[in-house]
Amino acid sequence: MSAPVVLVPGLGLGPESYARTVEHLVTPYHVVTLPGYGEPAGTREDLHPRALAVALAGKIRERSVLVGHSASCQIVVETAIRYADLVHALVLVAPAGDARMSSWVDRAVRWLGSAVPDSPKLIRVVTPQYARTTLPTIARAGEASRHHDLAEVISRVKAPVLIVRGKHDLISTAEWVERLAELSHGEARTLDTGAHMPVVTNGPELAALIERAAALPETS
Repeated sequence: MSAPVVLVPGLGLGPESYARTVEHLVTPYHVVTLPGYGEPAGTREDLHPRALAVALAGKIRERSVLVGHSASCQIVVETAIRYADLVHALVLVAPAGDARMSSWVDRAVRWLGSAVPDSPKLIRVVTPQYARTTLPTIARAGEASRHHDLAEVISRVKAPVLIVRGKHDLISTAEWVERLAELSHGEARTLDTGAHMPVVTNGPELAALIERAAALPETS
């Protein structure tokens, strides 16, 4: 029997970002939004991935496959570290969190370069989601994630880890996902197409990989 799936949207995004992925899922799933990741945040809310991991754990009903996208990969990894009993496996889609490219300028250049191949279809998808989360919240959550080094903590994850990127992604590079896979004793996959938004552009392929993770035998 497959484990259920919990999907966490990327920075500024909402449940709609997974629409083209979940239409191909057979395994039961639900999408969990968090402040900065589908919801606006209060001015005093802590948006660091470690704090949001606590919020995410409170919304998980049973042992599940946790799927993160971009910056939310940092949140699901922190959840797996602190609440291992809730995590069947992790699927990290286009993970951010590389401290070596933490400057806003570097991030912006890489994000724009990654967005160019998919920009016509992405603009109409992401704009209303960003508006709902609000730009001030996105900026705060982005700043919090910028100071979280994913490579520093991922080795503490005990669950199976699958890391997926699009071929043209300049944020989640091939070298970066291979490094994360080595540190977590996981698996890295580069899709033949797409960039930083495989949840939108590569739905069928991504859903198949999530299904595979959900079907893994349970580990202690």
